[in-house]
Amino acid sequence: MNRFIVVGHKAVTSGDFKLDDMAGGAGRLDILLRCINSALFLSHGIRRDVEIFLILQGEPDPPRTIRINGSEVRYLNPDERSTGALVRNALVKKLDGDEVRSSPGIYISRRSFKQVIDELASISRLVYLKEDGQDVRQQELEGDLTFIVSDHQDLREDEEAELLAHSPLTVTLGPHSYHADHCITIMLNELDRRRWNEP
Repeated sequence: MNRFIVVGHKAVTSGDFKLDDMAGGAGRLDILLRCINSALFLSHGIRRDVEIFLILQGEPDPPRTIRINGSEVRYLNPDERSTGALVRNALVKKLDGDEVRSSPGIYISRRSFKQVIDELASISRLVYLKEDGQDVRQQELEGDLTFIVSDHQDLREDEEAELLAHSPLTVTLGPHSYHADHCITIMLNELDRRRWNEP
């Protein structure tokens, strides 16, 4: 299983945003929607071995974590508007402490960034995608992997400290700064190519 954790520092945590204003009124939720598409969509299908966690930290009631499981998800289309509608539907769900299923393969909870990485660190190798990391092409990447990427802002100092406490592998994808959704595409392509060349 490959997993991606995407932190949305301003992404709204209520479902009252407009689908035609996801870049502004929804706290740059558009970035997270593009990350969903990059993580899950192939040309004619969905990656069933990928899961993505969106950590929403904006107003009015953070945090909210939306988890989308590629092996279960249904009704997901490549356009941002329909994906935004699925996220909005999840955000209107009443939460009582446990993770709640919003639609097939889409779940929402009140888990924080720290809670998510603490949980996943026990079952997966954490990989921090950061500009000043080690060249990804010189690293061994096998088994169950969880990649952490931030939105248009870097992880806050406290978030980075929480992540570094788990001693993640810190890698860079190339010589430039890339958009979060592009990082996911590049990373999955790297993994695809390695598996493609396996005997």
